[in-house]
Amino acid sequence: MHTAYLLIGGNLGNRLEYLREAAALISTLAGRLTAASSIFETEAWGNTDQNPFLNQVLALRTKLAAADLMTLLLSIEVDMGRLRQELYGPRTIDIDILFFDSEIHHSRHVTIPHPEIARRRFALVPMAELAPFMVHPVLLKTMEQLLAECTDPLIVQKI
Repeated sequence: MHTAYLLIGGNLGNRLEYLREAAALISTLAGRLTAASSIFETEAWGNTDQNPFLNQVLALRTKLAAADLMTLLLSIEVDMGRLRQELYGPRTIDIDILFFDSEIHHSRHVTIPHPEIARRRFALVPMAELAPFMVHPVLLKTMEQLLAECTDPLIVQKI
């Protein structure tokens, strides 16, 4: 069994319901959810001229390999109406693998740990809430340390 940390989020439609639906589908299709962070509202990152996002980190126990998990997560996004029309554009749901065990994995399909986590407060805040002392396998810093050092100015508020 593997432990994966997933970031789910979206800014279209009933954002809270999309998070609940994504968590239910992940739990049904990918493995067992063992923990979930609080839900946070965050200003849009990258393309800032859009609605705020709701984000949450989920801890998942899965038998799937990282690449297979990514394939499944992408299919869940499509099933939930995700359209990839513009970079950092609005979306019903986005599901990212932040960490997969302590694996370091680079392929065309998935990069683990997520390459942008240290620069994104909206990922670090829920990650630090769920696993504050987990060490990033490349940067060799805890989630708390990465959050303290993060220069991302966007406001992340617990709802």
